[in-house]
Amino acid sequence: MTTRFLAPRPDRGRLEVRGPQATAVLNGLLTNDVSTLADGAGQWAAALTAKGRVTALIRLLRHGDDFLLETDGAALPGLLAMLRKYVNPRLATVTDVSTSSRALGVHGAGAADALALACEATALEALAPMACRTGTIEGSPVLVARSAAGATPGFEVIGPTATIEALTLSLAAAGWPSATPEALEAERIRAGVPTWGVDMSEETIAQEAALDALGAIAFAKGCYTGQEVVARIHFRGHVNRLLRRLRAEQPLTVGAVVQDASGTEVGDVRSSVTTEGASLAIAMVRREVPAGDVVQVVADTGMVRAVVEALP
Repeated sequence: MTTRFLAPRPDRGRLEVRGPQATAVLNGLLTNDVSTLADGAGQWAAALTAKGRVTALIRLLRHGDDFLLETDGAALPGLLAMLRKYVNPRLATVTDVSTSSRALGVHGAGAADALALACEATALEALAPMACRTGTIEGSPVLVARSAAGATPGFEVIGPTATIEALTLSLAAAGWPSATPEALEAERIRAGVPTWGVDMSEETIAQEAALDALGAIAFAKGCYTGQEVVARIHFRGHVNRLLRRLRAEQPLTVGAVVQDASGTEVGDVRSSVTTEGASLAIAMVRREVPAGDVVQVVADTGMVRAVVEALP
């Protein structure tokens, strides 16, 4: 991939949660400890069903007393339904801003300088992962956040749709190319971030999706929806399967069966991409198969050998 690139994010859903009790409300619903999140900070979190299954993986940004929740587009309806069911509007309001806003990733060498100029935002290089600062583009307010995940460091700018579209055109004219979907998928898989509706679903337990390894679960916090299942697994047991990354020299087919060295079926491929001469995939694999093992993936052209890697 080029050393710098733009990453449009039209597939993301965004919700704003505001109000005097927004922190307490979210802390009682999500897996991470929202109460410790400072102004300008961000974190991964998840919304779960009562049985500990994943409703949505969320990037949570705090700016002032307000929160921006970003999630996969496929997970947005379930997350929105959950929040509208459990959030008392007298305590906090939930607004779907997915269509009125847009996000643009700006990655690689020179990203901080380009955005400092375009967004009138300062000290971007000092931001921790997922931390954010406010900025403006021709008077329109935007958030500039350090990217949560990806092989190439960078930032994401979130703001009104027309503003982000104008920023995209301006950066493109300045020589910033847009990454291909394949390159962005490779970035995601390298970072070990699962996609809802692809790698996981409402049938997936939080620890099966490696959300604990991603830092999306606070095991010492108080109650939240699905906590009993998550805590029981963490303190007393284990899950029987885990999302893992696979790395191979030949294409890995989505839906393909994964076998161990003896030929026993141990999992299946959930997402896959081939780029820069290598194939990367996320697969659900039996926990008995450790990172570092070599497995066989059943492909149309025969067996493909792949190395198992832990997420993230």
